[in-house]
Amino acid sequence: MTGDGTRAVRAGLPAPVAYEPALPGPVFAAHFHLPGEATGPYTYGRDTNPTWTRLEAAIGELESPDEPAHTVAFASGMAAISAVLFSQLRAGDAVVLPDDGYQLLPAVRSRLEGYGIEVRTAPTAGDAQLDVLDGARLLWIETPSNPGLDVCDIRRLADAAHARGALVAVDNTLATPLGQRPLDLGADFSVASGTKALTGHGDVLLGYATTRDAALADGVRLWRKTVGAIPGPMESWLAHRSLATLALRVRQQAEGALALATTLADRPEVRAVRHPGLPSDPSHALAVRQMRPGRFGSVVSFVLPDKAHAERFLAALMLVDDATSFGGVRSTAERRARWGGDDVPEGFIRFSVGVEDPEDLVADVLRALDEAKA
Repeated sequence: MTGDGTRAVRAGLPAPVAYEPALPGPVFAAHFHLPGEATGPYTYGRDTNPTWTRLEAAIGELESPDEPAHTVAFASGMAAISAVLFSQLRAGDAVVLPDDGYQLLPAVRSRLEGYGIEVRTAPTAGDAQLDVLDGARLLWIETPSNPGLDVCDIRRLADAAHARGALVAVDNTLATPLGQRPLDLGADFSVASGTKALTGHGDVLLGYATTRDAALADGVRLWRKTVGAIPGPMESWLAHRSLATLALRVRQQAEGALALATTLADRPEVRAVRHPGLPSDPSHALAVRQMRPGRFGSVVSFVLPDKAHAERFLAALMLVDDATSFGGVRSTAERRARWGGDDVPEGFIRFSVGVEDPEDLVADVLRALDEAKA
């Protein structure tokens, strides 16, 4: 049996060819030689590209190592989310979204409703989306949720949705395919922003959707072609190159995140520390059943007393960038309320742990907390 680290290093590579690189460079082409009929694997640059093909095969191997799967890559995570939703929903359909998910979901809701699609919402925690499933065409799950880090039972929700005739899509961005495999748990789609941990260096925007159903993949692929939400070949190549270190990064980030969460839980000025790997976390028991051992993600969330306190803390950090996004090799943190799209307190911090030595990172955070009390 191939381990995740080995799979990540080898995924999507072509058969060895003498004197050729193991991972061929990006193919920059708007068009390809196309004699005769307009058929073949590569016809036009908005349809297909050999660099995408290798990346999509690699992601498919990670999301679904034991069964064939189809992956469609996009220019961003939001492009992938939009493609799944708008390729599967029609006027008169109903969709169930989390009300505590990614901050652009309210904007997506507005657009869906503008097209005559009914949108229902419920929290992630407690599998509350079960209560609004009847008659829905699609259930959208985000677990762990961003930024609150609640967890829901994918298998339970997927079984309930399928029993009612609904499709199920899971946003797997925070967990990564090495931390959680939604397709194995019954989901029809695993969708993610490759901008985050998958590529992991904060320099590429990318998204993808993976499914084991060829017809569903065809619908998503046609949406990509229609709206032109295609990834660039250079971004695709960089993403594929970055996959080789995914297992190493996920392991180090998870170790650091748990060390940070454990430390923060003992600080009197810090409230509501959340991380699925923390034994005291409300979602821990479910996360242990559903996610891969020791791979509970890089993100820790917590609340400081107020906005000013939070900003003093962020300014005092030396090893952490005050920046949005998560999953990168360099630790980042931000006061999430500054964006205005999340229902969080003014002192809410979303902290993404990088691959720094955990003891150095914890020491930096403790020093910044001490300075922020002034």
